[in-house]
Amino acid sequence: MFSPVIRALIKGRVDFFMIHSGQHYSYNMDEILFEELEIPKPSHYLTGVAEKKLHGAQTAVMLEGIERVLIQERPAILLVGGDTNTNLAGALAARKLHIAIGHIESGERSYDWRIPEEHNRRMIDHISEYLFVTNEKGNNQLLKENVMGRTFIVGNTIVDAAFQNIELAKKKSAILEKHGLQEKKYIVLTAHREENVDHEETLANILNALELMHQRTGLPIFFSAHPRTLNRLKIFQLTERAGRIPGLIISEALGYLDFLRLLSGARLALTDSGGVQQEACIFQVPCVTLREVTEWTETLEIGANILAGVAPEKIVAAGLEMLQRDGGWPIPFGDGAAAQRIVAVVKEELGRLAGKPASAA
Repeated sequence: MFSPVIRALIKGRVDFFMIHSGQHYSYNMDEILFEELEIPKPSHYLTGVAEKKLHGAQTAVMLEGIERVLIQERPAILLVGGDTNTNLAGALAARKLHIAIGHIESGERSYDWRIPEEHNRRMIDHISEYLFVTNEKGNNQLLKENVMGRTFIVGNTIVDAAFQNIELAKKKSAILEKHGLQEKKYIVLTAHREENVDHEETLANILNALELMHQRTGLPIFFSAHPRTLNRLKIFQLTERAGRIPGLIISEALGYLDFLRLLSGARLALTDSGGVQQEACIFQVPCVTLREVTEWTETLEIGANILAGVAPEKIVAAGLEMLQRDGGWPIPFGDGAAAQRIVAVVKEELGRLAGKPASAA
């Protein structure tokens, strides 16, 4: 999400720095990202975050660390993107220090109070000065909630990222060749949300669905497994069960470019990730969401996505239905120029904020 913003800040000659929170640190998912995307590495890395297992402890460590950096650097504006604990901690730290906050991807709602990200995005929206929304749906939601900040309809930077980075992925990634996969002849799966993978019965149901899906389609299924999910498979003693499923390829979470290449070439995506729902839509890959609700309702309305929940028979039925679709839907998240619009607002506001340094974090 942030790589297009970073490139736009550099192009616009805006003084900025980045903070790596360490929330989900792994070489594949983090460090390699900056190398692959050919963007600068963060100026500040927080430590002691990944080992915290509870939301409160994790957010507290990040809040303290980000606050320390913000006091040192004193930016005029802090940009946060999305709805993770990292973004909540950053927004809270900035708010207490009277630093203006810009929230990228504001206004999205799933209305599912079980989901931690739903708590985070609502709180961030209500303490931010600049609310960068994807489209009219998000804008109307924020107006309905009477937020204090100003809204800007800019599109979503995930479109910018997909357009900018897919060519890098095709050039640098050999993920299909490595696993003997053929374009449009495999299914890709991600599952990481705690309401899915932290419950043994639910995780077992997803595995059962994969076995049935392979039986019905004959297509190999590539499971890019989040560290959290691999840990739960081990704890629930489901690792061997997963390994016996015909046609299932289980991999540690891939680097961004490998995953982008994998997803763009898939025949079908199964996921509980909001970002993957969006990226599948952008790449014209039919999607089945392993949830009862989604914040990205646009994907349902245009026929790019379907909600299946986690019952095996419903996942398989939804998968078979989506395999009959061949894309052709419009992209409802913007035109790939969201980052340019965001940086234009940032530059204007930096000029307006008298007495503060002309920099952004």
